[in-house]
Amino acid sequence: MLLRPIPYSIPPAAALRGAGADRPIRPPERGGTSVNFETFEPVYEAILADFGFERAADERARDVAVELSTPFPLDRLGDWRGATVAVAGAAPRLPDDVDLARDADVVVAASTAVDVLRERGVAVDCMVTDLDKNPETAAALTREGVPVAAHAHGDNLPAVREWLPRFADEWTLTTTQAAPAGAVVNTGGFTDGDRAAFLADHVGAERLLFPGWEFDDPDVGPMKARKLDWAARLLRWLERRRGERFGVLDGRREEEDEALGSVLSGGD
Repeated sequence: MLLRPIPYSIPPAAALRGAGADRPIRPPERGGTSVNFETFEPVYEAILADFGFERAADERARDVAVELSTPFPLDRLGDWRGATVAVAGAAPRLPDDVDLARDADVVVAASTAVDVLRERGVAVDCMVTDLDKNPETAAALTREGVPVAAHAHGDNLPAVREWLPRFADEWTLTTTQAAPAGAVVNTGGFTDGDRAAFLADHVGAERLLFPGWEFDDPDVGPMKARKLDWAARLLRWLERRRGERFGVLDGRREEEDEALGSVLSGGD
């Protein structure tokens, strides 16, 4: 499989930390790991097939999002190049992992992880959400000048229509899992958490940490469990591309490599 840099970048936003928010984004330090849609598409098609999702539904949601979105200059995220980025998940263990996030250079929070972290005094540099749990938090963050990557997909079209108009355009990056269009981009990933990791990779993070992640959470339902399986699979793909070792994948690599084998038959 031919790997080429994605034709757009994502801006790092260490605004709450004051860490270089006025510096322009530079090419990723690790170089060439970020994916474009052509690279991601076989994985996307495998996800659609596994869940029975309709590509056309994702594209309809994306097209509505295009109408509601404005371009997001990627340097608005700040400069994450060479940074240690905590990609915070919303598993029940997150309160125990708060110091891991607190000590990172940049914090990207998935969904309700942002509420847990902020309640404990940890500044969040970017939130990644598909608007399903705490869209009011996401909207408020954009009004505070914190970037939010808001995701449009086939199952959340009503939320896209309701909430995107309430977001501050200047701080809203709209994403899709289908092909990018207009101001709506695709930097890879499926769930909020792994999309956050792909986003951090895309803008040049040097090291990724994963506070608040738990793939085998007994409290989630069957659908969420399957999505977590895909999140692990995608993180393994990202780990391989980056040449890094994510501690959160310890004990899972062989299983994830086997699952990825048929999807990435042309390479990784």
